[in-house]
Amino acid sequence: MTKKLVIVESPAKAKTIGKFLGQNFKVEASMGHVRDLPKSQMGIDIENNFEPKYITIRGKGEIIRKIKKQAKNCEKVLLATDPDREGEAISWHLAHILKIDENDKCRIEFNEITPKAVQSAIKNPRTIDMALVEAQQARRVLDRLVGYKISPLLWRKIKKGLSAGRVQSVATRIICDRELEIQNFVPEEYWTIDVLLKDEEDKQQLKAQFFGIDGKKSTVKSEQEVNEIVSKVKDEQFIVEKVRKGKKKRNPVPPFTTSTLQQEASKKLGFTTKKTMVVAQQLYEGVEIKGEGAVGLITYIRTDSTRISDEAKKDCKDYIQNTYRGEYAQKSEIKYKNKSNVQNAHEAIRPTSMARVPEKIKSSLSRDQYKLYKLIFDRFLASQMLPAEYDTISITVKAGGFTFKAKGSVMTFDGYTVVYTDDREEEDRLPELAEGQILFLDKILPEQHFTQPPPSFTEASLVKTLEEKGIGRPSTYAPTISTIISRGYIVRENKKLIPTELGFIVTELMKEYFNDIVDEKFTAEMEKQLDEIEEGNKGWRTLISDFYQSFKKTLENAEQKIEKIEIKDEVTDEICEKCGRNLVIKQGRYGKFLACPGFPECRFTKPIIENTDINCPLCNGKVVIRKSKKGKKFYGCSNYPDCKFVSWDVPHDQECSKCGHYMVVKFYGKGKKQAKCSNKECNHSVALN
Repeated sequence: MTKKLVIVESPAKAKTIGKFLGQNFKVEASMGHVRDLPKSQMGIDIENNFEPKYITIRGKGEIIRKIKKQAKNCEKVLLATDPDREGEAISWHLAHILKIDENDKCRIEFNEITPKAVQSAIKNPRTIDMALVEAQQARRVLDRLVGYKISPLLWRKIKKGLSAGRVQSVATRIICDRELEIQNFVPEEYWTIDVLLKDEEDKQQLKAQFFGIDGKKSTVKSEQEVNEIVSKVKDEQFIVEKVRKGKKKRNPVPPFTTSTLQQEASKKLGFTTKKTMVVAQQLYEGVEIKGEGAVGLITYIRTDSTRISDEAKKDCKDYIQNTYRGEYAQKSEIKYKNKSNVQNAHEAIRPTSMARVPEKIKSSLSRDQYKLYKLIFDRFLASQMLPAEYDTISITVKAGGFTFKAKGSVMTFDGYTVVYTDDREEEDRLPELAEGQILFLDKILPEQHFTQPPPSFTEASLVKTLEEKGIGRPSTYAPTISTIISRGYIVRENKKLIPTELGFIVTELMKEYFNDIVDEKFTAEMEKQLDEIEEGNKGWRTLISDFYQSFKKTLENAEQKIEKIEIKDEVTDEICEKCGRNLVIKQGRYGKFLACPGFPECRFTKPIIENTDINCPLCNGKVVIRKSKKGKKFYGCSNYPDCKFVSWDVPHDQECSKCGHYMVVKFYGKGKKQAKCSNKECNHSVALN
């Protein structure tokens, strides 16, 4: 009886750690939580100081029996769950089941699954951190009270299957409020006036934009104002008034936190937040690498800190000096600022070793794993490199009382951009001009514009907003978005998050009767109080009691005043093929579809097909837009099943001039698109305006 038992959450993590520990250790997986509040009831004794009632999760009985048996045959049990509140709570529940004394040093944690990190953790066990456990328990009880008290009310007043959550309700409100802002937006007209100027020898050309009158900035709001300026300016002499030269540096972006990883993976890779976290979890827990076996490729993925260990910094600096020459490496330590409420126990998300270059281990990774690992590797690498450097120039041109300006820059050192590019726009290169130099007008280019409404939220921009407002925590963003979509409050349309009619109805009801629950500031303040519990400065029962006193009164008021709300389905002209009723439009987790109103007697459904004006490349049919089982749009022929044409990309109306295959529209850059041959063996493409 000499072995030590190490308990983790997942089999993948167990496999990776088991390889590091050797024969004197046995590693088992709990498969996540083993105890939780019951699903069939509230599970909280409100009268007994909000005592939670924990039960064994259904299906976990065999796992628990196996762990208990292993524990009896081992001299020591070490709990190696994830290093956060949730992981601490899992360890606490396991300790309870295994009857481990609360003063026993049974808890180990590590930020990365590497031999050194795991061996170090084994040598430094600690007791379970009850402040972390209580913070998790407070969140669980708080969310259970909100969900299990408000959700049944929504079932009775609106329809069954609805839910209200503390964070999901705020996220839904944020999306609904943005959509209302878009709908109510009134565009305002404005104009820009560009002038193309040339020097006396017609060798250099400058494009400058109207700035204002008599050196003061002014906005041109009508065509009449434009005509007045144009009529006066065309007869004026253009003189270079000021030429200012300077230098600027563009600092590298910090390494990833959970939210910034989700945002960048959405923008650069097209991943949903859920997909990002699933793939990142695989990279963290361990992947089979040829020649190495199972190894954790990145550090812990739930973090809001940008801190990097000294060892990792040195590893990265050595890599930069060996790969990109020493001139790209930071000369002194670089520190990135964290927000005031960030817990620095974790590092940023980074590779566990710079020796595992993405290209070298690509064959051992799935396509998605490689894409995300490369994104993390490159971002971390860039964060430890020197800034990009630019020569800047700004030119002010006078034409009578009118002022025109132009700005430009030239990169003199690429710095971190050699490995990582961000969304910041580059400025144009400007000609060398002298103050007092006379320029000659070539063209005047006035252009009408209208102010644009704020954009609809994407998953990336929603995560950014939730983080900025302090709503939820890194681990909650992905499940929150998944929940509001699965409940039918929000749908994804072309990567945008759009509220449904149901989402608007539930949000308006919540705003009227449960304003605190959907109030951004209230929710953010609640997160701060949960942090205080984690830091040991506040008792969890005090927080719950203070919240429940006012919540109970609000709930009673809502129960009395909310009237039954009937949501009528939109009736269409299409007829049910089975019973002849007019089909109605229903809202599912993947968007709208047609269904028979005779459910459950008649269960006929069919997708809503969007027509296009595009001819099918294979027959005389028309291309229509369909949806896959997962809700992703694709293009098919209206003559299906007789015609099997299908494409993820929009078909173009021209054939490839090289091989004769049909072409599809591909988007790249900012608003740019091209027609590309659908034949994978032919790379022919044509730029489209």
